[in-house]
Amino acid sequence: MSISINNLKVEFSAKSLFDNISYIINDRDRIALVGKNGAGKSTMLKIIAGLQQPTSGVVAVPRDTTIGYLPQQMTINDTSTVAEEVRKAFSHIDELRERYECMVNELSSRDDYDSEDYQQLIEKMTALSDRLAIEESENGEAEMEKTLIGLGFNREDFNRPTAEFSGGWRMRIELAKLLLTRPDVLLLDEPTNHLDIESIQWLENFLVTKAGAVVLVSHDRAFIDNVTNRTIEISLGKIYDYSVNYSKFVQLRAERIEQQMRAFQNQQKMIKDTEDFIERFRYKATKSVQVQSRIKQLAKIDRIEVDEVDTSHLNLKFPPAPRSGDYPLIVDDLGKAYGDHQVFDHATFTIKRGEKVAFVGKNGEGKSTLVKCIMGEIPYTGMLKVGHNVNIGYFAQNQAQLLDGELSVFDTIDRVAVGDIRLKIRDILGAFMFGGEASDKKVKVLSGGEKTRLAMIKLLLEPVNLLILDEPTNHLDMKTKDILKNAIKEFDGTVILVSHDREFLDGLVEKVYEFGGGQVKECLGGIYEFLEKKKLTSLVELERNIKPEKHSAHPTPQPSTKNSTTVNQPMAQSRKLSYAEQKEREKMIKRARRKVDDAEAEVSRLEGVVAEIEAQLAAEGNDPTLFEQHAAATKQLENAMSLWELASMEAEELNA
Repeated sequence: MSISINNLKVEFSAKSLFDNISYIINDRDRIALVGKNGAGKSTMLKIIAGLQQPTSGVVAVPRDTTIGYLPQQMTINDTSTVAEEVRKAFSHIDELRERYECMVNELSSRDDYDSEDYQQLIEKMTALSDRLAIEESENGEAEMEKTLIGLGFNREDFNRPTAEFSGGWRMRIELAKLLLTRPDVLLLDEPTNHLDIESIQWLENFLVTKAGAVVLVSHDRAFIDNVTNRTIEISLGKIYDYSVNYSKFVQLRAERIEQQMRAFQNQQKMIKDTEDFIERFRYKATKSVQVQSRIKQLAKIDRIEVDEVDTSHLNLKFPPAPRSGDYPLIVDDLGKAYGDHQVFDHATFTIKRGEKVAFVGKNGEGKSTLVKCIMGEIPYTGMLKVGHNVNIGYFAQNQAQLLDGELSVFDTIDRVAVGDIRLKIRDILGAFMFGGEASDKKVKVLSGGEKTRLAMIKLLLEPVNLLILDEPTNHLDMKTKDILKNAIKEFDGTVILVSHDREFLDGLVEKVYEFGGGQVKECLGGIYEFLEKKKLTSLVELERNIKPEKHSAHPTPQPSTKNSTTVNQPMAQSRKLSYAEQKEREKMIKRARRKVDDAEAEVSRLEGVVAEIEAQLAAEGNDPTLFEQHAAATKQLENAMSLWELASMEAEELNA
């Protein structure tokens, strides 16, 4: 399987976005599509997906190749439960069965066993058999469950109406449907924008181990580094194709630009010398032949262009932070419940002046809720004290919606800028991709991402000493994130960051507060030290996390630990189990282990069956019956693997 993009050209209002671009997407390619905002990354994905037509050129997609596309934003109007909506991913099984039968019939009628075309047909049959093994089997439910849990849902969510979920969670449902269809090519446009750290790591593992070809646009460096093995840069209508991940690409791109610059400078010197010679001897008859020769030489020169280079060296700084008290935030025995649902309880910690900390954890575990408590937007139990002379600058996830739509971009910033920074407003807007005419646009015509960037600039210019940023990087490209990260590093106040962007948090925070299971735990060290301690590298590890427990509307008070940096354990864990409960728990663990052992034995048996059929295929590869037996055995093996994974997850939960 390979998709061929040939001489692709796209023009908007007589301006060329792509200029005769050609490349191939191969099976198992993991491609990061990169370039500055407006370079055409999202447009490229839409063209490959067949949702937009190019001005000229062809996207050649082989017959029977399936493409799955996840846009940045989409309108979702479903009225079903989460499970019912995700089950729609299996609605095309009949079509897959028909395609498989056609392949079997075609194979039985051919005798060109050594041809490349014959081998490709066998590979397609095997891939299709793998998909049918999941989608046609009784364990499609197990795959659905694993995918939803991996993307952050709890089992209790499966029967909830999708209308109860926010837009970000609805996008996760669409992503789950897309992954379960197992398309040959996945096109993902900013898939991590609505995911937390644990879900991003699960998605990384899925894309690396189970996906076919992947083409993705993302501003999460850690994510694309961990997933991709090829980087395609779109720059000035051209593409540059590198068979490396993003970090290596950045080095190679810098070398390419440096080489181009040297060649450009040498050529410019040669052109200037030639023009000087022509000008000096233009009117001397004895030099007329040489002058004419030089003029012709100059006309034939193929001028070297240097690719887009960021020539701005803006070093954005926050205004000096007014001095606050030693402890800008003190939290003691803090709790928040919505009805019967206790989001968190007994949270106790202190943030010192100048500290930069991160709030992390699955979505819905209370990170943004605690921020709202700090801002005084919602009631809570326990004690929360904002320190002396603390001025808070708050960036909420919906901050962009609070801007005045009738103001221009420039006026929005001009109203909050003070002092010398007012002289640099145009530079600041340019660094945040509002240069030139874009600064005169009305806010109401901006896209969601542009509004987010504008709201971020507005916040950065306000004189505060406690910054609280809730998912500030969702719509920022890498250059803008770097500017923001450096500004926060140099900020001499206190910072609380709610973020799922590991690369952004790395080197920025010295303390991490983990939200989960109704608790808030303090972890000293940066984000990667936290992840290393948690060993959150797989779904199995993720399932070891304590699930949130159901609390009553009026929980029984527990002793406060004022000097502790972590909350008390929930009552269900802190009290000792009775003898009968211990015996029952041991029985459950034994049953779970027995299920794992039985599942492992069945997997081993079926692996032997598949190996035996493959040996027969190697000896007599022209027997269609063997291919059918191989497909059936492979399907059984896939089912057994799914049962083993599910049994392992249940055993891990009990052990936890």
